[in-house]
Amino acid sequence: MEVHVSRAVPRFRRPRPLALLAGAALLAPLALTGAPPASAAGQYTVTPLEFTVRAGGRSCTVDADLYRPAGVDARHPAPAVLATNGFGGSKSDGSTDVIGKAFAERGYVGLVYSGLGFGKSGCLITLDDPAIDGKAASGLVDFLAGTRAADDGTKADYVTTDGPGDPVVGMIGGSYGGAIQMATASADHRVDALVPLITWNDLAYSLAPNAAGASRGVSSDTPGVFKWQWTNGFYLMGEGQPLLVPSLDPSRFGSLGCLHFAAQACDIIRLLNSGRYPADATEEMLTYARSVSPASYLSGVTAPTLLVQGQADSLFNLNEATATYRTLEAQGTTTKMIWQAWGHSGGQVPGELDLSTGNLETSYVGQRILAWFDRYLHHDESTATGPEFAYYRDWESGYGTAAAVPALSRTMYLSGDGALVDSRSKVTRGSRQYTNWLLPTSHSESSLAGLVGLSDPAPYDTKGTYLGWTSAPLTTPVDVVGAPRATLKVVSPKAERVQNSGDAADRLTLFAKVYDVAPDGTQKLVNRLVAPVRVPDVTRAFTVELPGIVHRYETGHRLRFVIAASDTAYFGNRGIKPVTVVSAPQDTGVLELPVIG
Repeated sequence: MEVHVSRAVPRFRRPRPLALLAGAALLAPLALTGAPPASAAGQYTVTPLEFTVRAGGRSCTVDADLYRPAGVDARHPAPAVLATNGFGGSKSDGSTDVIGKAFAERGYVGLVYSGLGFGKSGCLITLDDPAIDGKAASGLVDFLAGTRAADDGTKADYVTTDGPGDPVVGMIGGSYGGAIQMATASADHRVDALVPLITWNDLAYSLAPNAAGASRGVSSDTPGVFKWQWTNGFYLMGEGQPLLVPSLDPSRFGSLGCLHFAAQACDIIRLLNSGRYPADATEEMLTYARSVSPASYLSGVTAPTLLVQGQADSLFNLNEATATYRTLEAQGTTTKMIWQAWGHSGGQVPGELDLSTGNLETSYVGQRILAWFDRYLHHDESTATGPEFAYYRDWESGYGTAAAVPALSRTMYLSGDGALVDSRSKVTRGSRQYTNWLLPTSHSESSLAGLVGLSDPAPYDTKGTYLGWTSAPLTTPVDVVGAPRATLKVVSPKAERVQNSGDAADRLTLFAKVYDVAPDGTQKLVNRLVAPVRVPDVTRAFTVELPGIVHRYETGHRLRFVIAASDTAYFGNRGIKPVTVVSAPQDTGVLELPVIG
């Protein structure tokens, strides 16, 4: 059945120059819609379709909607946009479906579908596995190419092609609907352009991050610290599908104890919740988590990719997008990156990208997306796609731009008296100690509070369970854009005795973070972000990559660098492990900041 929809539709045109406009927010799953100028009238049709696919050894149905603009036919073809939902959503959840509407209004053929294991689509949830979810999406590209029909016989012979069986198609979506783009494009080079928003690079880092000892990008060979709130929240969302979607397709049921996920995904959850990291099981966990992550298959991604990541995002932080960006850039894939204000943790601000209010043409990020598709789907080489790197600045309510992610440019030193100083000569010799409790004593965030409408206490640290180093009041503003880095050496005899036990969970855990301290003493943890660390070897110095931020430290404010024993959003140390930090002018910890201007 086709549904005819009338909309005010602009004729296709190149976007006007990319002004540095503010943009606004939305949590995943991504909501996209548009309200173009009312000066040009038009229509599109919406046709529900089903596709039977083989995925993960099962046969199941993919539920989709086809959006066809009026006047688009075999003689007047148009490029296509393919999209799917964020985790827990569907093609018609009130947010994902408007992707099809937004781009049909702008003359694109849209195909929006419920991802495997969600909505009315069958099969298990396999975490955007390129061999399963990516293969299913590739079958939908076949449909757009006109080489495959839907189950009811519907065919599409009105999508622009680059050659026989090769449709011109771009992909867009957020979070779970972001990673699927790279999973698809890694194996199907017919995909012409990608716009992944707020998604992951390495799921092992996302669920159990280790901010120390990264061997590549954000990936560390030492298992990280379990992000239990986010992980269990999404696990329960997946396992609770019968409550959300009555009369589930039988292909969506797995084994007892793992109803709707692939068995290996449930194995990860069980291992993380056990609080143990035995070597064999941990290696298996890391291997599987990375196999379904862009970190393992980006070498196959050749489609031009516009990465959009959220600054307010403790699930998939800016470091993940940066790792993807640098990998794509190094291998020669056309890529650019935007750090917008909002992510999974909120961060909405007026004027930022919020396509549910129709601001594609008026928001900075919306303009960049339109330009990206104009350039790579309409093959308009005269379209400018904007700077290599852009970032939202809340102190100016707009975007700054740069030719690359700023490098570390300012070094500060950890003094034995608790000061954060700008010269080694100012370091005072001394030592200080903290001790963890069996219960968490520091708080950064309640990860799911925003999603369920609960208030969240301000971040705090309990005396005696953390160490802090505070700078003198700043004499000029300091703008930090990027990921701070700390190099530390700690002393912990109890941790040293057990760190080679064969269980990585015995290693010392700590949490690094940077506060902004106002003149009145109140402090702000920027976007509530922390760097969880499972120290690779407590007898050696180690380097911590903190989450990327965009923040101005105003004149009169002070920077405070903190290492804490615990955090309420993460699992902590096994047993009591006192930690001492020793400072001397020629042997002390350092904090490096990517300062611009």
